[in-house]
Amino acid sequence: MYSAIIFDCDGTLADSMPPHYISWRSTLLRYGIDLSEDLFYEMGGWPTLKVVEYLLERDGVAADPHQIAEEKEIGFEELLHTVKPIQPVVDVVLENYGKIPLAVATGGIPRICHGILDNLGIRHCFESIVTAVDVARSKPFPDIYLEAARRVGVEPQRCLAYEDTDPGLQAAQAAGMDVVDVRSLYRPQRITV
Repeated sequence: MYSAIIFDCDGTLADSMPPHYISWRSTLLRYGIDLSEDLFYEMGGWPTLKVVEYLLERDGVAADPHQIAEEKEIGFEELLHTVKPIQPVVDVVLENYGKIPLAVATGGIPRICHGILDNLGIRHCFESIVTAVDVARSKPFPDIYLEAARRVGVEPQRCLAYEDTDPGLQAAQAAGMDVVDVRSLYRPQRITV
């Protein structure tokens, strides 16, 4: 029925949200910024820099958002070994690999996404990996999904998307794709109660 499948990365292919939150907390506390786990999940799908800019403005903290974003990513890379696959979604990748084009459309940056996919041993399965640096507008705008479809040469309406956040679902739907909400298949373990 579909000619291509496009996957988000964090929280969709990989159970990476808990280590992302741990890295966020430890990084932001150095700047006196508190990030609740609930707000962290509400901002799922946002690029790291956008999250930092929002929090700095919210808390009135004068700091370099690029520096904070880099510190957060370095902290996450130190936890990369803890990231596990979300098996029901990875199974879809493995079942369709070599049959139809597969792509990734993530709000993350290339080195983090590539690190996750390499850690899971599935990076080779994707014909294209589109990240936050490849588009002007992030999710919930459809740009990243439209670019992924363009790169694999399939009309967006013939693509199925897998997502785990509201902005991601909105982005894929706005691109004209049917979407599987991964939250119906898997929920990450929370760090806080």
